[in-house]
Order: sequence, then structure tokens, then C-alpha cells
Amino acid sequence: MYVYDPVDQQLVEERVAQFRDQTRRFLDGQLSEDEFRTLRLQNGLYIQRHAPMLRIAIPYGMLASRQLRTLAHIARKWDRGYGHFSTRQNMQFNWPRLEDVPDILAELATVQMHSIQTSGNCIRNTTTDHFAGVAPDELVNPLVWCEIIRQWSTLHPEFAFLPRKFKIAVSGAVQDRAAVGVHDIGLQAVERDGEVGFRVWVGGGLGRTPITGKLIKPFVAWADLLTYLQAVLRVYNLHGRRDNKFKARIKILVKELTPEVFAEQVEEQWQLTRGGPDTLTQAFVDEIAGRFTWPQYDPAAAQQAAQAETEQAALAAADKRYARWLRTNVHAHRQPGYAAVTLSLKPTGSPPGDITADQMDAVAALADEYGFGEMRVSHEQNLILPDVRRARLPELWRKLEALNLATPNIGLLTNIIACPGGDFCALANAVSIPVAEAIQRRFDDLDYLFEIGELDLNISGCINSCGHHHVGHIGILGVDKAGEEWYQVTLGGRQSGAAHPLPDLESLNGGGAAIGRIIGPSFARDQVPDVVERLIRTYLALRDSEEERFIDVVDRVGIDPFKRDVYADPAVARPAQPQEAVHA
Repeated sequence: MYVYDPVDQQLVEERVAQFRDQTRRFLDGQLSEDEFRTLRLQNGLYIQRHAPMLRIAIPYGMLASRQLRTLAHIARKWDRGYGHFSTRQNMQFNWPRLEDVPDILAELATVQMHSIQTSGNCIRNTTTDHFAGVAPDELVNPLVWCEIIRQWSTLHPEFAFLPRKFKIAVSGAVQDRAAVGVHDIGLQAVERDGEVGFRVWVGGGLGRTPITGKLIKPFVAWADLLTYLQAVLRVYNLHGRRDNKFKARIKILVKELTPEVFAEQVEEQWQLTRGGPDTLTQAFVDEIAGRFTWPQYDPAAAQQAAQAETEQAALAAADKRYARWLRTNVHAHRQPGYAAVTLSLKPTGSPPGDITADQMDAVAALADEYGFGEMRVSHEQNLILPDVRRARLPELWRKLEALNLATPNIGLLTNIIACPGGDFCALANAVSIPVAEAIQRRFDDLDYLFEIGELDLNISGCINSCGHHHVGHIGILGVDKAGEEWYQVTLGGRQSGAAHPLPDLESLNGGGAAIGRIIGPSFARDQVPDVVERLIRTYLALRDSEEERFIDVVDRVGIDPFKRDVYADPAVARPAQPQEAVHA
């Protein structure tokens, strides 16, 4: 866990005092709505459909038990007893009062947390792999590099008012689990001739114009990372559109210039930044790494795990639910005798990503008891205990069962990614949470879920794609038609692909990510579960074996068989509608 130094703490505390004064002046009528909007957005505060929404930064998804307890306290005192984890590994509170927000930020500062740059046209929270630091296939620990980027980008005067919001993702592993291909900048660690560096993709993003990133630099040495990022952002800052927010993202600039021309301009800028003050040294990297509290693993854990193996195998044979939890929610660890465990925030009947204050307190206690007081937040809106002794898995599972946090659905259809949608968001065209719940209830049979196998289903309530519907194997988008809610369905999206060899540059575009394709006219809300069920039936009929995943079948046969079966099904037949929305 990164520990603030005095400069970090002073910056956060001064920001709280500054926003407290700004809020007071707005409430006293000294600042107009337009003047206050920019100030509140710089501090993560939105005005949503029913109330303000406060987005709290969880840098690179790393969370300490003391911080989660503080979030629980905030949820009880200033909200409605729960919080929501977003796809950017942050937490959102949907019901704070505006006048209470400075007090909330002050409370956060006591545990080294804040809301700086969680909104606005700046560099947002840098995200990474939710198994960062423990994944067996890591080349480098991305937590250190994310912290370096966080410090460099926070309140950077040159990039505080970009043409549009800007998102960076870092993967330190061979297999991308950070969705680097759908970010404004995606970085993946690689090794060349014994030297560690990063592949750089630029121009990925979802929203109104979904595009996968383009590889503009196969290798940037680690020492040059910040100077190269600075060059990329300078080109964007110079040429990005500011007259039309729908064309302001860097993905539009890269597309219009072409990736080749954009890369050339970055190289030109890099000649001005390379070797400058932002050049990294080993001493600085070591200093940042030294501010983390790293786990002290017990070398006896491997032997203890081996001794418990027979007993655990018997439990798995006797209890199918435990066996399934082991299969889906327990993950490999680089340290023998340990495992990473995902706590599912997707039980049927609960909004995806929501967690109650009581659950927060309980999870914080489990993190202390079964790990080193640390957690990870995934962009799939779940929590991870990264350092659990394998010998203690059965007792942890029983406690998670009692908390309703042991649903064995990670990687399966009901592990739905969804934005808050029209229940909260003023931008949404349609609700997301009730649709997710209806699908979960339709597929609540665990036997059926495991028969279906691996499948990502993502839901967004509007074209901004906060639910990442474009990269779901099945994507669902809420659209407005003459004041009514309808839902568009896409197939074949993915957030990342398998690892690629360095010379295979063409296939590297997007890091293996893919944008789903629209299957046809949209559906009424009550038809969506029927549509999903029809898609699943078609998949099960088409697959060659139980090992062939849904996305593999879509890749092999295309979307036409699915489209034909869905629209031929009387359960989803519907009257003619107005002209369909079309993605650029």
C-alpha cells in the first residue's frame, strides 16, 4: 500500500480547504452555477438526476482496510448506507448533500484519500490489473508505475484543461487484464534485450465513437516513460478539438491524422521532452517503491497449503458451491501457498458494484484477518483480497457466504458490468440496474451458468458507455426512442486478447480488444432477458465442445446465426420502431 509523504498529505489537505471555501462562496451566492461547475468537477462532484454524486479516487484500485472503514463511515453519516464501485476502480456516493461534501473530503484526507481529478477534462485515475503485484505472469509490478504516473499527472499545470477527459491504463503482465486497448493511452510492460519498457497504444476509447487503440510505439524504455507520455499529451493538447465535445477525445484526433502521422508528431515532440526533468532514474523509482508497504509472506504457507489439500478436496467434493467458488473466485498467486480471492459484488438482486456499509466493515476485517490489510478494486466492479493463505480458504469462504459475497460467478454471465443508469445518472437514456437484475434472475441456476461457461455481459444506460457495453461478449445499450426505453444489443466485443509476440505489430492494435457489432433493431426493456436467453440457446447449439466459449463461437460463425434466431423467436417479436441509433 502506498503511504503518503508530508508533501502528499499537505496537497490533499490544502485542496480540502480550498474546496470548502469554494463551496461556501457558491452557497452564499458569490459564485454562479457556471463558475462553480468547473471547481466542483475538479473535485469529483457531479449533479445527478436526484442528488449530487461524489466520485472518490482509489488510485490504481488499491485500497487499505482503514480506508474501506472510512468509506463505510461516510456511507452511514452522509449517504444512504452504501457505495458503488465504478469501472474505473473508484467509489461513488449517490446521495451526499452539497454542503456536506467538504466535510466528506476532510474525512477522506485523514486516511490518505481524495477526489482530485476524478472528473473534469484532465488525466483521470490511472487503472491497472486487479491482480497487480501478485499475478504469476507479471514482468513488472504495475503499482509502482501507476503511482509514478499519478504523481506526475496530479494537478499537472500543462494538462489540467485538456480538450476532454483522459484515461490511462497500465498492464505489468504478459496477459492484459487492464483493457489497455480501450484507453486514451494503454501501456503494457515488455522486455527487450534484457531491458524493461512499455508498448504504447493511443486513441482507444468507448462512448459515442468506440475505437480500439493503435500501437504507436512498440517499446519505450522505462526511464523515458513520462517524457513520452508528455509528448503524446502535448500533441493532443495542441490539436484536439475544443469546439465540439463529441469530437474532442484523442481517439478522434488519432483517427483523423492517421496513427502514422500522429506517431510522427509525437516523435517530434519527444525530441523536446526526452532527457528533460521528467526522465526517470533508478533512484527515483526505488524511492517510490520504498513508500509502499509490501507484504511479508510466510515461507511456511506452501507447506501448510499442501497439508490442507486433502481436507479441502474432500470439502469441494461434498459441497458443490465451495467447489464452484474455488473454480471461479480463487486465482493463482506468484507466492507459493497463497491465492487471490475475488469477492463478488454481483449476487442476484443487488445492483452490480454496490456494497453496503456493513459489508465494507466486514470486508475490512477480513482483509486484516486473512491478508495484509489490503484489497484491490477491479474494473469489473468486484473486490479482491490479494494475499490469502490457501490453507485458510474454507474458513474465508464460509464467512463470505454469510456476507453474501461468495457468489461463484466471476467470469460468468451474471458477473454483469453495469453503470448506475437512469436510476441515478442525468445523462442516461434508460435504466441499467433493473435490466441487470432481470437477467440475473433469469440465469440464477448455477448449474446452467456453469454449463454456459465464460461470458462477459455489459450494460450501459447511454452512449457514454460507462458500463463498457462495447467490449462485452454481449453488450446492451439503453437508447431513447420517442421518450421510451429501448435496448440495443451487440455481440463479439472483448476488453483484451491473448498475449502477442513483440514483432506481431499489426495484431497488437487495441491490445486484442474488439468492439461488438450491433445485431439489429433494439428491444423493449421486458424483452431483454428473452433476447439474452435466445442468444445463449443459439450458442449452446453451435458450440463444438464445452470448452468453446461464447466469444469463440461468435468469432467462428459471426453474428448472423444469432441475429436470425433472436428475431425469429416469437418471445422477442415486436412492432416497427423509429430509425435505430447507429454508432460511428
